Amino acid sequence: MATISTAHNGHAAEETPQAEPDTRNVAYPFAAIVGQEELKLALLLCVIDPTIGGVMVMGHRGTAKSTAVRALAALLPPMHVVAGCPYNCEPGRISAGCPHCGEKVRGSRLKAEKTPKTSALSPQPSALASVPVVDLPLGATEDRVIGALDIERALAEGVQAFAPGLLARANRGFLYIDEVNLLEDHLVDLLLDVAQSGVNVVEREGVSVRHPARFVLVGSGNPEEGDLRPQLLDRFGLHARITTLTDVAQRVEIVRRRRAFDADPHGFAQRWEKEQAKLQRTIKAAHKRLPNVELTDTALEAAAQLCVTLEIDGHRGELTLARTATALAALEGRDTTTTADVAHIARLALRHRLRKDPLESQGDDTRIERALANMIIDQP
Repeated sequence: MATISTAHNGHAAEETPQAEPDTRNVAYPFAAIVGQEELKLALLLCVIDPTIGGVMVMGHRGTAKSTAVRALAALLPPMHVVAGCPYNCEPGRISAGCPHCGEKVRGSRLKAEKTPKTSALSPQPSALASVPVVDLPLGATEDRVIGALDIERALAEGVQAFAPGLLARANRGFLYIDEVNLLEDHLVDLLLDVAQSGVNVVEREGVSVRHPARFVLVGSGNPEEGDLRPQLLDRFGLHARITTLTDVAQRVEIVRRRRAFDADPHGFAQRWEKEQAKLQRTIKAAHKRLPNVELTDTALEAAAQLCVTLEIDGHRGELTLARTATALAALEGRDTTTTADVAHIARLALRHRLRKDPLESQGDDTRIERALANMIIDQP
């Protein structure tokens, strides 16, 4: 940075350089992302209902995949965690299976049993923390992902202790895997199993640990570099496909916004605060409404019929359709689902579950649209 010279008593004096603002923790606003509506909708729906099962995003490089994930996490309000817990446990809902908090909970219960006058358990100190977004690098080892024996404590203290891995850090947040189609298959299997159960089980080197690991799994990749195995792709709840925008006006706007953000991240974020706040209110209202949204019989029957027509294997298809349609209704402020909700999210929920027919000349989306054309779609 250039310094400022001023004259003082005939001598040149050099002022202390001013520190530039730290912009490393400033996320690009989610509301400022141009286009890619399918990707943004898929992420929002999985935030509203994490049981949908995460998102697989396939598309060209440089199409805002990682930007959207990090921007969404920054959009969510801070969460309450147990202070010092490496697993981000929620105060008041601590599981006895947490290696950090479980011992304290059991100790408090024993103390309460010995001293009946003290009926309540000792409250755990809480703190506010940002929703975690954990990047899983391609070169990560299994120990780094699931955790392993804490070698430092083993050598220094002679005790067997567990060193939490990336899955512990991702609990109650996002686990983002860029180029997931290049990740080793055994790691993908492991991640999907943990994402499904919400619990990470580690038994190795004399260490036996179970800890909570509930996260929204987001994988992205470039289809030109290879696809995931169909049986693994089926385990992702939604599959968003994004392409490079071809509209000139949108491409110009992308460059303008990105240059403005790079020049002044804080100022750019402030200019989008109103839109961000609007999105935050929408997400909060959808969370509150979701348990009361009715999945109507007509919507459920439409989901089942669509899966039969498209010959979807298993029953994950209609389960995902039902959960996603319900989340969509909550997002749009409605208390009931319609067949239009099922039609709206059919491509997201089913395109990666279709059987691959080498003789089929039509693409996945066309096959789904053809099936939808034979259904009676109610208006929401």
